[in-house]
Amino acid sequence: MTTEPGFLDGNAAAGDLESLFGADMTMASGRCQSCGLRMRLAEAHAYLGGPGTVLRCPGCDDVLLRMVRSPSHLWFDASGLDYLRLPAPAV
Repeated sequence: MTTEPGFLDGNAAAGDLESLFGADMTMASGRCQSCGLRMRLAEAHAYLGGPGTVLRCPGCDDVLLRMVRSPSHLWFDASGLDYLRLPAPAV
């Protein structure tokens, strides 16, 4: 008997994040505020089944970021990350 993990990898959230940041965010990296794990967002655990997108730390399972859209607003909270680092576009 196998059990599904209940989450996808962070690549599943790429479209939502790209619509907000205007860039491929799967190569963006950050550090979990809770356990200090450094990772690419593509490595985070993505939960997409609720009213929005939630990325959790693959190390400690704390929430890294949340994003929820309504017809008139977008809520974005990345308070679970110490920082978010994006590759700079080539000049």
